[in-house]
Formats: sequence, structure tokens, C-alpha cells
Amino acid sequence: MKLTSAGQPSHVTYCLNIHPGESWADNLAAIRTHLPQVRAALGYAGEFGLGLRLSARAAAELVVPERLAEFRSVLADLGLYAFTVNAFPYGQFHGTEVKERVYAPDWTTPERVAYTLDVARILAALLPEGVTGSISTVPGTYRAWARPGTTQELVANLAKTVTELARLETATGRRIQLALEPEPDCLWDTAEDCARLFNDDLPRLADVPEARVNRYLGICLDTCHQAVLFEPPVVALRRLIAAGVPVAKIQVSAAPVFPCSPDGLAQAAQFVDPCYLHQTAIHCPDGAILRFPDLPAALVAARPLPATAELRTHFHIPLCIEGWEEMGSTRQELTPEFWSTARAAGITQFEAETYTFGVLPPALRERPVADNVAAELRWLLAALEQQPPVVRGTAIVSI
Repeated sequence: MKLTSAGQPSHVTYCLNIHPGESWADNLAAIRTHLPQVRAALGYAGEFGLGLRLSARAAAELVVPERLAEFRSVLADLGLYAFTVNAFPYGQFHGTEVKERVYAPDWTTPERVAYTLDVARILAALLPEGVTGSISTVPGTYRAWARPGTTQELVANLAKTVTELARLETATGRRIQLALEPEPDCLWDTAEDCARLFNDDLPRLADVPEARVNRYLGICLDTCHQAVLFEPPVVALRRLIAAGVPVAKIQVSAAPVFPCSPDGLAQAAQFVDPCYLHQTAIHCPDGAILRFPDLPAALVAARPLPATAELRTHFHIPLCIEGWEEMGSTRQELTPEFWSTARAAGITQFEAETYTFGVLPPALRERPVADNVAAELRWLLAALEQQPPVVRGTAIVSI
């Protein structure tokens, strides 16, 4: 979908990683099946932008020219267009224990570079003219894996990728921005970390002009991730802007919030799952913030804490849910100031990302996936439209 205000388009979609599938055949089947259902539930008939999710396997299968040509025909037939890809998870992402393996291979490896460039070639072949593409990716590496020399290796591979993206634009006329996605317990997980990367590490370690770095490298700001760290999304966004760090897209998502009362912790325990890593932080009454690599350890540590302590965990919950029993949502931090700051900064890509739908407690996934996605998109569109300058003269139009 596309919002227009004062001639500036904003692309709004949801990430297809909510639908299981690792091969290109799986991905294509999900697009053919679920997109019409989401559009029908949303009541939207115009062209619909895709937030693709491609594993390394799917990317290797789709990058073949003949298959890309077939997919372009499918997009045209279904009234779809592609503008962003989630290339964070390299391998299988549903129905198995993922945990910290989601960060592997990280940006120290040639495999991550090759996979990302396959995705870039695919997106360049699909992008509509005049639209900048974005690819969200691992923020360097999982912090526990870092060792002396890791930052140099990460920066070298990012610089190599940036150079290839510049060549790709020269060859195709399509600009694609690689968007590092800060996530709790990764090497770059706060706005301050990202500012240090762009203003200190990249200039010091990479022989790439600053203008080229800023044209082809940026940040994908996930509002759930920052809220888990008790860094309000508007604060994180303003810090990035003030530091001159490009923000390529915003993944709009929310985390659950629980009081550290017996009832609150009992409800939080329903979010323990064996598939994904749920990094957790607890804000204590004295202002201290305790961090844990996964939810079970946090629940143990929270038991002796006062009930007024607040626990937040990295578990994407639907944007359309304000609360449930003891649980609140960090959706409340997506304030009018956040949206107006994003718009004023010229950010044009917004993607809902509730990939954890299949492992939510049953009470939160009673409605069909298509209805839930449509409800999230309605909430996101309303949030964007409520803020100036979007609200005046804004309409949903086809691209």
C-alpha cells in the first residue's frame, strides 16, 4: 500500500516472515494464498507492496533470470510490487529451534555477503522505477560471539557489500539500501551503538566514501527491539537522526509488558517458547535495568523483585492488541511524536512484523492470520494518518 502526502509516497506493508516456508516454492505459494486473503480482510483493492522474506535457499532459487521473469508476471497479475526484503534469517525460521542461530552466518562470513547480494539482485529486478529498495539484516553479530578483530571483519564485509550495491545501481538504475536491524544482545543494539558504527568504526576501518556508505547502508529501526531495552522508539529515532545515521525503514512492532507480580510473571511464563530467542529486560524501581539473554532466566530473577518492577521481552505481539489481563504493550510508546519525527526525517517505509503469531499464547491467536494481519495494518495506517503532515490531503492510492 502507499500513502501519499504533499507528493511524498510512503510504502506500508507487513513482513511475509509470518508465513512459514523456506523454499521459493513455499514463498510463492504463501504470496498466492495469503495476500488475496489479507487484501480482502483489509478491504483494499489497490496495488499492494510486499515485505518479502527470503532465506538463502529461496534467494538462490529465485535469482535465476527465468524464475525472476515468472515472478514479475505473478506480481503484475496480482497487483503487487516488491520494495523491501527481510534477509535477516539465513536458514529455517519456523517449526524448529532457532534461538541465537538466527544470527548465523553473521557479517564476519562470506556466506552472509553472498546471500545478501543474491537478495539485492532479486530486489533490483523487481523494484518499480523510482522506488528505493531496502534489505533488513543482522546487526553485525550476536554480542556473545564477538572477539578481538570482529568489528574489523564486520566492517570489511559491510564495505564490500556497499561497493557491490553501488555497482548494482550503476548496472540496473535501482538503488538498494542495506538496513542493519538493531536487536537486543547483538553487537549493535542501541541507537548509540549504531551512531558509533557510522561515525567512528566505518570511517576508521573502511576505505569507502561517506556519501557511498550513507547511500547504500542504513538502519532498520524495529520498535519492539528498542522498547524491550527501555529505549523509547522516538528517543532511538531522534538519536539516530541527530547522529546523521540513515534510517531506511521502520519495522513497526510491539513487545509485551508485565508487572513483576505473581500474576504478571505467571502470565509472562506463557510466552516461553522453544523456537525463538526472547531477550528480556527488567526495569527495577530504583531505575536499574537488568538484562537477560532469554525469558526463562528473567522469570527466575524477577520472582523476588517488587511487583512494581516491569518486565519486557522480545516477543512480537500484534499491534492491534492493547493489552490482555496483566499484560500491557509497548505499542503505547508509538506516540504522535514518533510518527511526526519519522515523517519529518523523510522515512517512507513502514512494515508490520509479527512473525511470532504461530507461537503466541492461544488466547492471542484466535482469529485467522489474514484477519490479524489486516487488523495490524489498519492500526498502522490509522497511526500514520493521524499525524501531520500525513492527515491532510492523504489518501491510499496505487503506485
